[in-house]
Amino acid sequence: MIQFDEVSKGFWVRKRFTSVIQNLTLTLPTGQSLALLGGNGSGKSTLLQMIAGTMRPDTGEIWSDGTISWPVGFGGSFNRDLTGSQNTKFLARVYGVDTKELADFVQDFSEIGRHFHMPLRTYSAGMKSRLTFGISMGIHFDTYLVDEVTAVGDARFRRKSSKLFRDRMKTSSAILVSHNLEELREFCDAAILLHNGELTYFADLDEAIETHRSILA
Repeated sequence: MIQFDEVSKGFWVRKRFTSVIQNLTLTLPTGQSLALLGGNGSGKSTLLQMIAGTMRPDTGEIWSDGTISWPVGFGGSFNRDLTGSQNTKFLARVYGVDTKELADFVQDFSEIGRHFHMPLRTYSAGMKSRLTFGISMGIHFDTYLVDEVTAVGDARFRRKSSKLFRDRMKTSSAILVSHNLEELREFCDAAILLHNGELTYFADLDEAIETHRSILA
């Protein structure tokens, strides 16, 4: 369960205040994987960061009765001056998992070769995404926050990422952002739609997709 209690968030952009979330009170159910839908600039990434706790709302509280990953693909949890290996081992200690086991898993999965032992500042965006996806999937969370990361890499690596994610979904749930509607239908049970600062829960995924399409049209 993820609970929003009177949550609001906005930003000043060019002397104009833009609201992302307006006074939101909502409970997301336990055990459901949710598609997060919304137009470009609607605030999906901001919402994921607030759920993860890496960004604070302006007002209100967000809490959960389970463990939640950082947003996969978001580099805020990583130190660019440390190597991939050092970042992996640091997060292993933070989350109480075996450092060598996680490092071995991430190095094998990410396929970034010698860069695993080089500072993150030398990584391409794709290598960072592979690393963050590997670390996140290597640690058990009740809910994974995923933002288009299964689209990283060539077709073979995307298949590999999707298979790993599918395996994790056997025991966990997710909040998933993706422009691939078939991927959403494969992994998600329901949806939340972010539009004009309001977040709406849909028990019917297809209804949410149709509503999203009508807004974009």
